[in-house]
Amino acid sequence: MKYNPHDYQAYATDFILEHPACGLILDMGLGKSVITLTALWDLLLDSFEIRKVLVVAPKRVAENTWPNELAKWDHLKGLTYSLVLGSEKERRAALQQKAKITLVSSTSIVEGGAHDVILKDASGNVIK
Repeated sequence: MKYNPHDYQAYATDFILEHPACGLILDMGLGKSVITLTALWDLLLDSFEIRKVLVVAPKRVAENTWPNELAKWDHLKGLTYSLVLGSEKERRAALQQKAKITLVSSTSIVEGGAHDVILKDASGNVIK
């Protein structure tokens, strides 16, 4: 699918690129994942500022949302990912894959692998 960002999405992508340590706080359904992935694509495959990203997310989000978003958008082609879930043996094998993005559940233990960026997806965490 072709990505035609809204003005606020383009602004948010630029904000991420200009601020290496930042948080993106938007309501559900406003495109946080595609905004973030667009910035990561630029950092990984255009400017080559980073080589590897670790995304820590709730299991359902790591297993479904991130892979679905990566597959959905045409402009994200070239971003590879590894899903680090399952038994210890499966997680270790996933860490050995040559993926640009490593997706891990918040409850999984990750040992090994050097990452330039660690991204925490707080989906489902409600602040009241």
